[in-house]
Amino acid sequence: MARPENLKYTPTHEWLRIEGDLAVVGITDFAVEQLSDIVFIDLPPAGQDVAKGDRFGEVESTKTVSDLMAPVSGTVTEVNSQLTDHPEILNQSPFEKGWILKVRMSDPGEASSLLGAAAYQAQIDAAAE
Repeated sequence: MARPENLKYTPTHEWLRIEGDLAVVGITDFAVEQLSDIVFIDLPPAGQDVAKGDRFGEVESTKTVSDLMAPVSGTVTEVNSQLTDHPEILNQSPFEKGWILKVRMSDPGEASSLLGAAAYQAQIDAAAE
């Protein structure tokens, strides 16, 4: 599985890419693999505030429903509206086309507490033991 080095990761399998004061958020390929076929995603509206560690939506697959957790605090500036009609994009391209939302970070320093690619992979490996 891919672990892009330019991303930060959460223990709950979200990823974050920093673009200036914006954070682009998605779910990892590991999460997608665990969920299997994704059939629905519940997204917050643009303008909604999110807080680091709090639920901001959910993703539903043929196996389960999982909460989406905010990796940083801020205001949602944009959601990937393509996912509403085509949630399978998450299965096909979780790190590129499958981004979920963009957040204008209220405290960019929060991102420093997230995991790097190697630490995230170590967490997955340890959980599999």
